[in-house]
Amino acid sequence: MTDAQAPAKTGTNPLAPAPEGARTAADVVTPELVAQLTKGVVGSGRTANHTPFTGEKLADLPESTPEDVHKAFEAARTAQAVWAQVPVRQRAAVLLRFHDLVLARQAEVLDLIQLETGKARLHAHEEVQAVAVAARHYGRKAPAYLKPKRHAGAMPTLTKVTELRHPRGVVGQIAPWNYPLELSVGDALPAFVAGNAVVMKPDTETCLTALWARDLLIEAGLPADVFQVVLGDGPVVGPEVVRHADYVSFTGSTRTGREVAQGAAARLVGVSLELGGKNAMLVLEDADIEKAAAGAVRACFSSAGQLCISIERLYVHESVADTFVERFAARTKAMRLGKSLAYGADMGSLVGERQLETVSRHVEEAVAKGAKLVAGGTARPDIGPYFFEPTILDGVEPEMTVCSEETFGPVVSIYRFKTEDEAIEHANSTPYGLNSSVWTKDGSRGRAVAARLRTGTVNVNEGYAPAYGSVQSPMGGMKDSGLGRRHGSEGILKYTEAQTVAQQRLLPMAPSLGMDDEKYAQFMSRSLRLMKAFRFR
Repeated sequence: MTDAQAPAKTGTNPLAPAPEGARTAADVVTPELVAQLTKGVVGSGRTANHTPFTGEKLADLPESTPEDVHKAFEAARTAQAVWAQVPVRQRAAVLLRFHDLVLARQAEVLDLIQLETGKARLHAHEEVQAVAVAARHYGRKAPAYLKPKRHAGAMPTLTKVTELRHPRGVVGQIAPWNYPLELSVGDALPAFVAGNAVVMKPDTETCLTALWARDLLIEAGLPADVFQVVLGDGPVVGPEVVRHADYVSFTGSTRTGREVAQGAAARLVGVSLELGGKNAMLVLEDADIEKAAAGAVRACFSSAGQLCISIERLYVHESVADTFVERFAARTKAMRLGKSLAYGADMGSLVGERQLETVSRHVEEAVAKGAKLVAGGTARPDIGPYFFEPTILDGVEPEMTVCSEETFGPVVSIYRFKTEDEAIEHANSTPYGLNSSVWTKDGSRGRAVAARLRTGTVNVNEGYAPAYGSVQSPMGGMKDSGLGRRHGSEGILKYTEAQTVAQQRLLPMAPSLGMDDEKYAQFMSRSLRLMKAFRFR
């Protein structure tokens, strides 16, 4: 019996990581860990997930049926009724404790994220940062976002109006595989602190990360039944989540997002969607070329390009294009690919066969039609089954698939422009509108260009992190990139129902004090004119 197969010693933590260095999947994903994490999963079948680093199975997992989904929602509804009565500051305190636990035990989840997604450790740490920031923000700000608000009434002094915020009930969340910590529990945190329960369907291949976060939230004080998890094939389990939810949160492809929206609309429940992108980066003629080249590496190749807000189109002013491409290519060719559960690799693996096929097809078709490979362009099975080199294409034309369709991999195309207006027009030319990036030494100019780009977030002199990390501000997509926003007030208020309570005092909103209908109408007309004159809202 190997150490990984041996029973856990009494008093040991099955989540604790083995010493860093030569850790393997078996060292991390032990039977004790899987048993601890999956005890909250409602599932009567069996399924499994795998690691992209080798293609080997990581764990056997429960698989949920439609009836299991129904049971999860029943349990969540019962728990939510109690949870909603807990004062908001006590609910917020759970998030602040969770924040501390995530940072203290980050090594555990970094291993899981890497094993389940194949990404480099530094890119996995971006998820830890994002979740900690969201937990801190809503842990501090939720009481202010949710507190009753006084508004001006119909009649000054006579009408007292209060806006209340009530939880929607049970939120159905469908989370993707590419950011299994941030796009699962990161989106659930504001729902919980608003008084909701959550039934989450994470992607099966990356569910251990989400289940780890659930385990920590329970340790932080969240009632276990408030957070239900169901696993299974998207076409089977996903529609059942939409069918039972009081609100739906979905992150994924635009095609599936349309189906989710249709299902939610049929039931007249709200929905938020973060969908696809074909994000552009603009390098203006006055940009710091060295910084822009370094920033492009981060913007294009983080998580092997499997990031909804990463850059796939690079528009460079013709006067600096040759210099920029030379420096960007040199940095790209120097990147280190790796699968170690430690810091050091610049990029990891694609998540699986489907992503590798898409990336390979887009690159091969572009080259066959005349595009030039500036860097990369080759799969690397010598490192792992789904590794692909970071790739730069030049000379891409509109008829090439890589020009318009989302690749969702480590591939970026270079385009040259002459004028600022031309660059903005091309950047706005796709049906998508999620994220964009502008590089210039002139901050005022950068912000002016940003305001003309039709994307939900724009970063000046960085790729995606500043806008996403500014968690008090809304984040989401325009056009085919989605509906609704995460972060800030919008990110929590979407999980609530607004209620207006208006109390009328002293005089009714009707003829009184001996007035007939005509005199009342005249009185109200004079009152309305006076309220405008005295600038009442």
